[in-house]
Formats: sequence, structure tokens, C-alpha cells
Amino acid sequence: MSEIEVPLKPLGREDIQKLEAVLLLGTVSRKDVIEKMRIGDPKDRITWIDSLAVAAGALAREKAGMSISRIADELGRGEQTIRAHLTGKTEAGKLIRETYEMLLKGEKVLTFIFKEAEELPSKEEIEKLKNEIEKERKEKNEIQEKLNKMQDKIENVIKTLEQIISQLKA
Repeated sequence: MSEIEVPLKPLGREDIQKLEAVLLLGTVSRKDVIEKMRIGDPKDRITWIDSLAVAAGALAREKAGMSISRIADELGRGEQTIRAHLTGKTEAGKLIRETYEMLLKGEKVLTFIFKEAEELPSKEEIEKLKNEIEKERKEKNEIQEKLNKMQDKIENVIKTLEQIISQLKA
């Protein structure tokens, strides 16, 4: 599977969006972040995700050379909030920056996506499984028919035995 090109110094909107998405997804998929969200208050999870999204957006735009006031305008947050994320004063800002540092070092931050995609079965495997299912269905139907015939025979034997018993009593 081919890897995603991640622009560490975005040049345009598309690059900013790519970096922002990779930073957010890469951070949210980290085991330490998942654990922090898991043990935290469920009500705070949406706030966590929102803060991570703002921090990712801020860092991606900063790397593209945008001013703090422009970043704040684009993200709909105050300049103070943007500065706090970019300087790592917020937990979200720290985590997003760590993910960015991982990208700088060449570490893969979205390996879960590639692993899942690589584990998908091939067309041949799918066809083989379909054939096996069809074979199993036919066998099941044959066994069901045999079972029905056996039940009919048992019912006939029971009727015959009941007739014999009633004749013996008479």
C-alpha cells in the first residue's frame, strides 16, 4: 500500500488540510492518547477532540507561515488560545507537537490505517470463501432433507408401535 505524502511545510490549502488531518488522526490514534481519553470523563472526550483539532489546525497553519491572528480567524478561536496550543501550554498542543516531531523523524503515525488496509482479503480469497459458503449451504440442505426423512420414518414407527400397543390391549 502506498504511503500518504505529508507536507511538513505546507504550501497551500490542500497541504495544510493534509498536515492537519494527519496530525489529528495520528495523535488520536496514539496509544497514550487513547488511554488518556479512555480513563477520562466521557463528557470531556468531545472537548478533547475539539482541542486536538484546533491544535492540529493551528500547527499546520503555523508551519505554512500564517500569522497567529489569521490562524485565530480561520479557526474561529482567540489568539490567546492559538498561542497556548502552539507554545505547548495546553495538553492538546503538546500532543499535536509530539506527533509533528514524530513526522519530522520519519516515524509513521498512521500505521493502523495501512495495517487494516493490508489485511483486507484479495478477490481470490473472497471468491474462495463464497464458494465454501455455497458448498456448506448445499451440505446443510442435504442434511436437513435427510433429517426430515428420518423424522418421517420415526413418526411412522411411532404410529405403528401405537397401533400394535392398542391391539395388544384389546
